[in-house]
Amino acid sequence: MRLIGFYNYTVILTYVSLISSLLGIKFAFEGNAFAAMACLAASGICDMFDGVVARSKKNRTNDEKNFGIQLDSLCDVICFGAFPAIFLYFNGVDSVVGIILLMLFVLCAVIRLAFFNVLEIKRQQTEGGVTKKYRGLPVTSIAIILPLTFLLHYLLPENVMTVIYYVLTVVVPFLFVLDVGIPKFCVDKFFARKKEKRS
Repeated sequence: MRLIGFYNYTVILTYVSLISSLLGIKFAFEGNAFAAMACLAASGICDMFDGVVARSKKNRTNDEKNFGIQLDSLCDVICFGAFPAIFLYFNGVDSVVGIILLMLFVLCAVIRLAFFNVLEIKRQQTEGGVTKKYRGLPVTSIAIILPLTFLLHYLLPENVMTVIYYVLTVVVPFLFVLDVGIPKFCVDKFFARKKEKRS
């Protein structure tokens, strides 16, 4: 029996990230905001290192590379698009206007990810390696922004937090699709520099 897809260690972290976010959605439905945000942060950490793991396999075929790109973005739609929107809905962004804003949030995340896929596939065919800059705010940045914002609820009243969540729901998706260059933190190069300093 043969299964479609590519099965090797290069995609494990992407699957772990997806599973973590699905658990987070469950916690959001149950009203366990802290556990939901812990799952979102865990998904973000997995996403930070999945590229490093994938690039460690030097003999990847073009099909494997393209599969990784598509898989990563499809999972990102759920992890960093749908999941944050669900969390925000259950934490105060639940008015008619709020629901419209959350729809736009997910829409902008999808646009950003699709645009990245087009550029990344073309870039890998001509350049290879890792890009030095993002175009627009990466969708995965919500895995840092939202958990840090959530921590404010220990200091601020609920009505103030609701306003902050509404502002976040307007500003962040706009930054997703704003065409500005943002320097990229490259994890594998960071560890390579650390290794050089130790040697």
